[in-house]
Amino acid sequence: MAELFAELRKNPSNSRTIILDGGLGSELERQGADLSGKLWSARLLRDEPDLIYRTHKAYFVAGADVATTASYQATVKGFEELGLDKPMAEDLIRSSVRLAKKARDDFWNEHQLGGVGGERQQPLVAASIGSYGASLADGSEFNGNFRSTITLEGLKDFHRSRMLLLAREGADILACETIPCVLEATAIAELLEEPEFQALGVPAWVAVSFKDGAY
Repeated sequence: MAELFAELRKNPSNSRTIILDGGLGSELERQGADLSGKLWSARLLRDEPDLIYRTHKAYFVAGADVATTASYQATVKGFEELGLDKPMAEDLIRSSVRLAKKARDDFWNEHQLGGVGGERQQPLVAASIGSYGASLADGSEFNGNFRSTITLEGLKDFHRSRMLLLAREGADILACETIPCVLEATAIAELLEEPEFQALGVPAWVAVSFKDGAY
C-alpha cells in the first residue's frame, strides 16, 4: 500500500494516474438499496454490510486504486436516532473501514493467486468524512449555510471523534469530502495538526466546493 504514496511523494508531476472508485451511493442504489433517511448509505453498515463489501470489491475488480468507505454521512448521533447506543454506533463507523479493507484484501489475494501480473499496486482505503452539513441532511454540505450556526471549535469537536475512529481502524487516507466553506476547511486542517492525528500519521485529502475564496 505504501507504494502509491511513495510514488506520489517522490515525483508527483510524473506519477501515474490514480483511479478512484465510482459513486458508492449511486451504485448501491442501482443494486436496489434504499438510501432514504438521514444516514444515507451509512445505514447499510447496519442493515446490508455485505452489499457494501460486494460493491467495494466490484470497484477494485473494475480497476479502482482507492475505495471510499460508506462513512460519509455516518455519525454517532445519527445511529443513536435509530436506537443504537454509542458503542454500537462507533463500531458501525469503524466497520466501514473494515468492510473496505476486507474487500481490498480479498480482491488482492485473488488477484495475486490468479497470476494476473503487471504493475498494479495494492489499492488503498480512503475513509470518507462528510461535511458537518451532511449530518444535517438539509443539503448544506453543498452551500455551507450552517456557517452562522456553529463555531470553528464546534466543527473541530464534530469531526474529531469520527476522524479518530476511522484513522485508528486502519484507513490509509482520510477523505474529507464536499467541504463547502473556509471555516470547516480550517477546522479540519487544524485537527490534522493535533498531536493525536500527527502520531497516527494518516494522510488526508480535503475536497472543497467553495463559492469563492472568502466563503
